[in-house]
Amino acid sequence: MIMQQWLASGVEQGWLPEIFQYPFVTYALIAAVMVGPLLGALGTLVVVKRLAFFSEAVGHGALTGVAVGILLGEPATQPIAALFGFCLSFALILHWVKSRTQVPYDALVGVFLAFAIALGAALLLYVAKVVNVHILENVLFGSILTVTPNDLILLGLISLVSWVMIWRYGNQALMSALQPELARVQGAGGRRARVTLLDYGFVLLIALITVAAVKIIGAVLVGALLLIPATTARLISHNLRGFFIRTLLISTGSCVAGVVLPMALEIPIPSGAAIVLLASSLFLVVVLLRQLGWLQTQANG
Repeated sequence: MIMQQWLASGVEQGWLPEIFQYPFVTYALIAAVMVGPLLGALGTLVVVKRLAFFSEAVGHGALTGVAVGILLGEPATQPIAALFGFCLSFALILHWVKSRTQVPYDALVGVFLAFAIALGAALLLYVAKVVNVHILENVLFGSILTVTPNDLILLGLISLVSWVMIWRYGNQALMSALQPELARVQGAGGRRARVTLLDYGFVLLIALITVAAVKIIGAVLVGALLLIPATTARLISHNLRGFFIRTLLISTGSCVAGVVLPMALEIPIPSGAAIVLLASSLFLVVVLLRQLGWLQTQANG
């Protein structure tokens, strides 16, 4: 690979640590570059549609998906079918119940989140008896050591599907979130059905990207990276274009730096934790700079 040759050249010339000569580092960097923009693009919709708690619930629901997959005989390091199946089912059922109940949305999401975590914790007690706990830690919190060429192929396919959906329907989903009254102005006809379809498509994307990001960020921390870069970008953006671009840059930068820095500094922490810590730190820096008056406040809207 070109990237692997470039990294090897950097090691030979002395401006990169020796660890960058290994193939798994190349795989991890490629995965970070692919998954970072995806999380950033979807994160803009998460923030605008005020679904931060929802995306967090789906990410934590992955805990149960991992346990179910292992119990059903999937590889402990890659329970993809059960992880995707549970996350998708969890998100679709939650969204369906939301449209048919008067329960406040945050309370409803809290109920589903509590159920998913409790079920996952119960199942993991059985899983821990037959699977090394460190393997579970890698799946839940991310590990660059577990990224393989097959993972990159899966991530590439998910990325392709996700970007096609974002390119084709992203603007419409964004406008329906910003102008919900306008989206419903034509009554119960085709316009409302289209808005509903966009909402379910958004749910599908969250499930897809949750699965895509498991190896790098971890099942439990995916929801955090859907939220933090977009929240940070919104504080320093004055229009939707700038908001979108800055979110992609922050998310991608956090993913790449979270993979590279622990290896370069020889800090033994999960890649997911490093990525989220870096993104959170940037958010706190932006908030501090705004409070000191060194950054202009965001535009209204």
